[in-house]
Amino acid sequence: MIARSRRYLGLLVTVVAWAAPPSDALAAAVEVSPAAVALDRPEAAQQLLVTASDDSGRRRDVTRDVSYRFSVEGIAKIDARGVLRPLAEGQTELVVRHGREQVRVPLTVSGLRNPVPLSFPQDVIPILTKAGCNAGACHGKAEGKNGFKLSVFGFDAAADYDALTKAARGRRIDRLNPAESLLLRKGTAQTPHGGGRRIRLLGPEYQRIARWMAEGGNWGRRDSTELVGIRVEPAEVSVAMGGRQQIRVTAIDEAGRLQCVTAEAEFSSNAADIANVDERGLVQASQTPGEAAVLVRYMGQVAVCRVTLPRPGVTVARPAEVNFVDRFVWDKLQQLGIQPSGPADDAVFLRRVFLDTIGMLPTPDESRAFLANQSPHKRSKLIRQLLNRDEYADYWAMRWADILHVNQAAITPQGAVAMHRWLRRQFIENRPYDEFVREIVTVRGNTLAEGPAALYKALGTPEKISRSMSQLFLGVRIECAQCHHHPFEKWGQDDYFALAGFFTGVQKKGIASGGELVFSVGGEDLKHPRNGEVIPARALGAQAADFSNVQDRRQALADWMTGAENPYFARMIVNRLWAHYFGRGLVEPVDDLRATNPATNEPLMTALAVHLREVDYDLKAFTHTLLSSRVYQASSEPNGSNVDDLQNYSHAAYRTLPAEVLLDAISQATDVPEKFIGWPEGYWAVQIWDNQMPSYFFRIFGRPSRVSVCECERSNEPSIAQALHLMNSPEIMRKISHRRGRVRALTQTAAPPREIIDELYLATLSRYPDERERNLMLAAFDDLAVDRRAAAEDILWALLNSKEFIFNH
Repeated sequence: MIARSRRYLGLLVTVVAWAAPPSDALAAAVEVSPAAVALDRPEAAQQLLVTASDDSGRRRDVTRDVSYRFSVEGIAKIDARGVLRPLAEGQTELVVRHGREQVRVPLTVSGLRNPVPLSFPQDVIPILTKAGCNAGACHGKAEGKNGFKLSVFGFDAAADYDALTKAARGRRIDRLNPAESLLLRKGTAQTPHGGGRRIRLLGPEYQRIARWMAEGGNWGRRDSTELVGIRVEPAEVSVAMGGRQQIRVTAIDEAGRLQCVTAEAEFSSNAADIANVDERGLVQASQTPGEAAVLVRYMGQVAVCRVTLPRPGVTVARPAEVNFVDRFVWDKLQQLGIQPSGPADDAVFLRRVFLDTIGMLPTPDESRAFLANQSPHKRSKLIRQLLNRDEYADYWAMRWADILHVNQAAITPQGAVAMHRWLRRQFIENRPYDEFVREIVTVRGNTLAEGPAALYKALGTPEKISRSMSQLFLGVRIECAQCHHHPFEKWGQDDYFALAGFFTGVQKKGIASGGELVFSVGGEDLKHPRNGEVIPARALGAQAADFSNVQDRRQALADWMTGAENPYFARMIVNRLWAHYFGRGLVEPVDDLRATNPATNEPLMTALAVHLREVDYDLKAFTHTLLSSRVYQASSEPNGSNVDDLQNYSHAAYRTLPAEVLLDAISQATDVPEKFIGWPEGYWAVQIWDNQMPSYFFRIFGRPSRVSVCECERSNEPSIAQALHLMNSPEIMRKISHRRGRVRALTQTAAPPREIIDELYLATLSRYPDERERNLMLAAFDDLAVDRRAAAEDILWALLNSKEFIFNH
């Protein structure tokens, strides 16, 4: 498969400018890669990378800005993108010129007179994949399209070969006249095709498929070798804002041979607003500083190019560091030329840390006391107090119930109660996270008893259990590999069913006292769904599991998951907690950790994972580290250099409140508790385990149904329906005007309007109004047509509908 490139040196040739003075703008050293090129078949292509470096060491891609010529014409051709293609056998030199500087690249063309026969899996499948023919929206869907079915992303090349060459009486290819084949006529839209034109008429891809047919449309060469990886160049690059960078992709086979496959590779950016990429691998930088990861795929292999866009001309003044979190964030911001915002004031910090940690607002008395406290250690002391409050356990039991299927429709009301109580107890006792996960993975017992056994009732099959545990605790979304090779990762069907093999011994048995007994006995390895081969149980990226010393296969998995060398376990919970407290994960989505979706600050992610292990998975100690950092305590007010920064934590983010937290905040602010259907008075929304309880408020503000292990099930997007409900809801108006509510209590005293206004601000925004706000609110009391109570109600209504109340910032 892989073309021989004996003269591909993998080196960068640096040639100094002829005689231009250093001050000349054209006096930049030019590097061309590869240093020598060998094209050994008619369809061979080589993407050049040409880089200019100035005296300061700054580098930029000039592949499309240089001039090219050949010392001997007619041997090869090169286009404006820097792609070389063969014309005739022979040798020549490509002369690359940039300003007053030139580089000569030796070029050899061979294998055109008697080319090596083409292979269907290695030469045709990449074209079908790049063209999207075998994508899930086209012929790769489960039922195919218009009578023609291909495997998704070409994972089953043998089936695809049969579909093209044997199905439909073999009429899709034409060995005698390839140009008249259905494959080429439809692919080029010469014959009506629902997918439109996917291949350019007489283009390189067209010519390759035509040669394959003319050679007999054979399966492939017996001496072909397997692809073992791809190399992306550059792997990391800094690009000026508005600049561009060409990416090259090289396939490597098991014999070490190299072939440029840039034209056949697929490219996508995880942050197109930072840096976008086209189908040929050209990265176009935006005017926004930050980082993007460009995912590159080819024949089931994946790699990443990390692109950094620094803001020029910004000298970053590093704030003081409270702990290592600040150091790593300031390092990244300095690299990007982004100045962090100043610290949040006491009132903003107070409200933020209450809502983030216990899901409640501070009371007016708590706010007064904190704002009046002059101790320099008051923030650290408050963090410790909050982590030890019962409300912390209530709130985090709710958060974990969302993703652990505490859904009474699936596990019965009794099972939901039992599991919710167990979760709350884990946070009350501050159980180490590794022990917490181990009990979930290996649980035995009644689904109605206090514990996590009911989760197995909700998940059911070994396959569903394994992929759920993988996503929950490892951040690996392996579900795609159930049917085909994962499109963005290294996992295949064998990895999927090998992981499921840990749960084949899990059984459930009904018992007389009610519920089901979950236990695990024995278990067996699963078979590959396509070839029937037995796949030994093994963890992700590990060797086959050894069950000789365990009775329950799950114990071996739990040992691997919580082991010190596990590459996913600590990073997953680190990312989940970071996303909660900072509004965005170091990796997004939160539970999608993979090499092709790197953290925005990899050194920070690594340091946090190390720290979590150092504190023995003590989540309270770890959380204290996060909340104590200057990064967490930053203001949400942006400055000139960070106003467009959404990924580097240079300022605090505005975040919507979860449905339960917002409803509790309204109840706290009005001092009128919510009455939940079937529940006695006195319960907060975060304490309600019943996810099926009817509530219009919960529905429009996005409370999850708890049918998935993904946090994405909870909606965090504000909507018009939410705004209209807050403004016009009769239920909220009744709380505001309730005879036992805050407004009635305040206005029935002799308190002057200024004190009433202060109290309402403390109850909603956890701060005192500034002078402008106070004067504006006093005007409501000056209106003779409005009585004292109505004025206070209007003020509270306005505060409840303010952005400052609805969002955590």
